[in-house]
Amino acid sequence: MSVVLLEVKNHIAYVTVNRPDVLNCFNYETLSSLQETVDEIATNNDIRVVIFTGAGTKAFSAGADLKERKSLNEEQVRRNVKAIRDVFNSISQLPQPTIAAVNGHALGGGFEWLLSCDFAIAAEHAKLGLTETSWAIIPGAGGTQRLPRLIGEMKAKEMIFTAKKLTAKEALLEGIVLKVVPAEDVVSASEELAKAIMKNGPIAVRQAKYAITKGMNTDLATGLQIETEAYEVVIPTKDRIEALEAFNEKREPNFKGE
Repeated sequence: MSVVLLEVKNHIAYVTVNRPDVLNCFNYETLSSLQETVDEIATNNDIRVVIFTGAGTKAFSAGADLKERKSLNEEQVRRNVKAIRDVFNSISQLPQPTIAAVNGHALGGGFEWLLSCDFAIAAEHAKLGLTETSWAIIPGAGGTQRLPRLIGEMKAKEMIFTAKKLTAKEALLEGIVLKVVPAEDVVSASEELAKAIMKNGPIAVRQAKYAITKGMNTDLATGLQIETEAYEVVIPTKDRIEALEAFNEKREPNFKGE
């Protein structure tokens, strides 16, 4: 059985980490497979939204595979940490919008996986946290950088220094997740968001993501220049003309990503 599953349906890519017996932990094999999957998605223009989830109902992912980690020497630990950091960076840089369908607990690297996505929709029973300091390590796959950018430095420090776990509702209040739903509705709620996104021009959505993501880490003047560059990409598209024609003809536009 594959440790990472990929299904593409109606322009949505569904990526599932398939290790429910070990809470969807990331060993090196899983990270390598996930990296290959993300690389494949990045170059597929037919995919307009990506939904990431974990198999089963207990965990989205509990992070690093600690049984494997215990058997590794220091160089192998460095290799694994680089692999998980690289794959989450690749997810964060995907041109398509990404949704974490958090079907269960998201801890350590599992929470960093969530943070690398554009949106997160969580099951009511899920617990979320960067718990690495309780294992005498630190978040090494983006957690020390992405979490404070999302919720502020002081709250991020509290979560990381104390290895605090949030309930899904607490994560909602902190702005970490977009919505909390019953466990059985996590994927369908994610699909609902995906479909709302896909009603719009796919090139425009990609360029909006590019402008927001790249511009957030710059000053306003630089960000506005990035926005200008992104707008230049959509001006010559057929989809832009289709939107205007559909408006004049009082019909829904048929966007093709061209």
